Amino acid sequence: MLLAIDVGNTQTVIGLFEEEKLLSSWRMVTPKYETSDEIAASIFNFLENLEFNPKDVEEISVSCVVPRILGEIVKMSKKYFKCTPFIVNSEAKTDLKILYDYPKEIGADRIANSVAAKEIYGCPAVVVDFGTATTFDILSARGEYIGGVIAPGIEISSEALFRCAARLSKVDLSWPEFVIGKNTYDCIRSGILHGFLGQTDYIIDRIIKEERKIDNGCSPKVIATGGLAVLMADRSRWIEIHDPDLTLKGLKILIDKNR
Repeated sequence: MLLAIDVGNTQTVIGLFEEEKLLSSWRMVTPKYETSDEIAASIFNFLENLEFNPKDVEEISVSCVVPRILGEIVKMSKKYFKCTPFIVNSEAKTDLKILYDYPKEIGADRIANSVAAKEIYGCPAVVVDFGTATTFDILSARGEYIGGVIAPGIEISSEALFRCAARLSKVDLSWPEFVIGKNTYDCIRSGILHGFLGQTDYIIDRIIKEERKIDNGCSPKVIATGGLAVLMADRSRWIEIHDPDLTLKGLKILIDKNR
């Protein structure tokens, strides 16, 4: 079995694969100060609660944007799973031609997303990942990684609003019935969610116009992933596919390419 681990700034997503099948996946808060032993305890607990045997894990594929945690995951993999994990970076074999000024700056999760989008859904494509940041990754019709966009994420922007505005309280991120709010609670929900929906569709609209010039009028598929994609996927004018497991699938594809 393969354990795929995507460590984001806020949440860590873990998936268990048996051959090509994703058996199960789960989310946990990204560890801040935990040791390799504590991380292993959390993973073992999830596996055993789902009635999987940790001893059946033979390989581990990792994308990580938190350097300190990466070191602990490497230690954990060697100590508890008796394997050296495959670490996704810009030097991994991806079968993507990366047309980026500084390829090493591309996050490992964005590489995994792009590889999965190309292999599963084809090119051209735009991947929108709604996480701590909202990232947009663009693939040309020739399968080239041609660039991206990075915007502040929904949750961190909301937290900044609540932290800096003394009289505004936190709200749950659920859609109000109307754009025009009749109370402060609904006004805040409307502003956050409609604001980010507008941002998402505007950015995708501009990306598509630029990409059509590159790809002779061909329009890309737009794929959404990430923990908050569920809020936007059904309401966006452009998002066609919602794949919450895209990054995990990319980690599986990448380890197969680099084995």
